[in-house]
Amino acid sequence: MSRKSVSVAGGLVMAALMGLSATPAAAQEPGAAPVGAAPVGAAQGAAGVVWRACDGEGVPAGMECGAIDVPVDWSRPRGKQVRLELARLRATEPAHRVGSVLGVPGGPGANGIEDLKLAARDLTELRRRFDLVAYRPRATVWGTSAAPSCWEPGVALRDPRDRRDYEAVAASMAKAFAACRADDTTRLFAHLDGLSVARDMEAVRRALGEDRLSLMANSYGGVVAAAYIRLFPQRIRAMYLDGVVNQTEGWPLVNLVAREGVEQALERFGRWCAATPACALHGEDAAGVWRRLTRAADREPIPVTSQRFGDGELTGWQLRNFGFVPDPGPDHARWLALAEWTDKARHGDGSGFADFVLGNTRAWATPAMLAMTCGDGRGYTGWAQLRQYRRDVREVAPSFPGAAFDQVGCIGWTEPVANPPRPLEVRGLPPMLGAGALEGDFSWTERFIRMVPGSVTVGYDGPGHVLYLSGRKCPIAHATAYLTELRLPAPGTVCPAE
Repeated sequence: MSRKSVSVAGGLVMAALMGLSATPAAAQEPGAAPVGAAPVGAAQGAAGVVWRACDGEGVPAGMECGAIDVPVDWSRPRGKQVRLELARLRATEPAHRVGSVLGVPGGPGANGIEDLKLAARDLTELRRRFDLVAYRPRATVWGTSAAPSCWEPGVALRDPRDRRDYEAVAASMAKAFAACRADDTTRLFAHLDGLSVARDMEAVRRALGEDRLSLMANSYGGVVAAAYIRLFPQRIRAMYLDGVVNQTEGWPLVNLVAREGVEQALERFGRWCAATPACALHGEDAAGVWRRLTRAADREPIPVTSQRFGDGELTGWQLRNFGFVPDPGPDHARWLALAEWTDKARHGDGSGFADFVLGNTRAWATPAMLAMTCGDGRGYTGWAQLRQYRRDVREVAPSFPGAAFDQVGCIGWTEPVANPPRPLEVRGLPPMLGAGALEGDFSWTERFIRMVPGSVTVGYDGPGHVLYLSGRKCPIAHATAYLTELRLPAPGTVCPAE
């Protein structure tokens, strides 16, 4: 499997957790010229960044590119370095400039520069007073430079049926991790955790010459945001968190919150289908059809063939983790497809699910993908924790039982957990603003935001994930007011669906 194929299959981590159609991070092809490679004679920034006009497709007018080098291993600052590409859009009203807003991308593995390209048009008001700054994180660098062996699945990803099977999965993944590390010439394998990335962000701050940063974090960027709070709380002017997870509570709880939301989405899907003649399951209990399909596939997997990933089988566990789509999409297009695919699958044709399910099942068993997140303590700590999670998930999401896919692959992680989940010290932090879709990631964000006294989370009355990258005007307006004036909306504020 090629690196690009895995990137497309794995997509964004949070999108996969929510069952959304994943969108690939726009990965730089191996051998391409670095975005931040500055030509001789380019303008020198005040703090040492060499800036030049960006080139390439989709570049907003006025975007500048640069780069800094940081240690692969921050405990060895004079050791091997990795180049972080930077991009910025300068404030359009420099006389009233407040500072820089740094984007913290999700994934992990998403490219913040691509995020800025996507969001630039919707952030014009924020840009009046701020330089908008983005960077290409080390995980994104790793995603285009990891050795071929790192892209080979270490195991047939599955829900371990007992302790013996759990240990077999762990042993197989440990073997794959060891092979990847042995072949890793970048030395990034063991240094992709949130604390390493937070130190990279601090290096960006210093390179920009800013005393403090304002931050916009999304999705898995919440892990990095928490790490930055741990290390550099005095360097935070303001922090806007959009659809982020709260890793400090531990991954089982992160996944329980996600599964509870997906259970509610299944009920909404059923009600929508009952009221929509165009739904392929109209006139039936659509939610019940889904439950029966996954239970049947647990007993007898559905054989499928994917043009991209070859022959395989769809188990009920795989469908529950990768097949259901909680976001209906524009004009309910995703739910129309989901109903059609579910109808066909119950009659033995799982082709609609094949690419996404098989692709994710492979991707989430590759050391390349998992190395981006296992260092943040994502794996189950043992068979006992997995069993407890199974019991808990049956309580909150009975239609989606079984182990969480993103934790299974990390159970054989061979390195020390550099950034384990643990409580966060929040004294002295400025009040923060969160945003989340009430039919999506609101609960994730709210659990993070409520740790910081005086903070507020704005709800969006609809589905979605990462609202400012989706161009939602109301949440963006609140983010702009907060970041510019440090003014928070009233608690309980809800934006109407757009």
